[in-house]
Amino acid sequence: MTTTPVDAFEQSLADLPVRIRRTATDDLDETLEACLDPPTIGVALPFDDISLADYPITLNPTGEELLAASTGVTAGGPAIAEYGSIVVTSRFDGTEHTSLYPDKHVIVLAASDIVPTLANAISELEEAIDDGLTSAVITTGPSATADMGAPVYGAHGPEEVDVIILTDR
Repeated sequence: MTTTPVDAFEQSLADLPVRIRRTATDDLDETLEACLDPPTIGVALPFDDISLADYPITLNPTGEELLAASTGVTAGGPAIAEYGSIVVTSRFDGTEHTSLYPDKHVIVLAASDIVPTLANAISELEEAIDDGLTSAVITTGPSATADMGAPVYGAHGPEEVDVIILTDR
């Protein structure tokens, strides 16, 4: 039996404290709302038919709203199946801050954006880099440190990570 990139991605994250939810776009409302701990901030998603303005999410947050937020919602991709990692690009829309400051990061990802290897992900990013992308974060679950023994999550970023995979994209 052949493993799909989505299955491999989930398997790579099996031992990390990451909640993965697969959903069709038509069921996104229920799935996304289950992930939100208010106050929530977010940035626009790259899907024409999905608007975070339809949810209890503050878009284009002020610095004060950013610091007060419990949850940040961003898009991600490409995702790297072999590592369970997701590329979150840094743009002027505040994606990087929205992904790092709140205690919880919710990443919305198209299943078609999950690629098998890091080399595949770099190939997909080449066009964006040629178009001016200068920075991106590769995230694999919540930040962690084990300097003093057992891992402590949320040391340098969110304590919780939820990944929503849109299965029909």
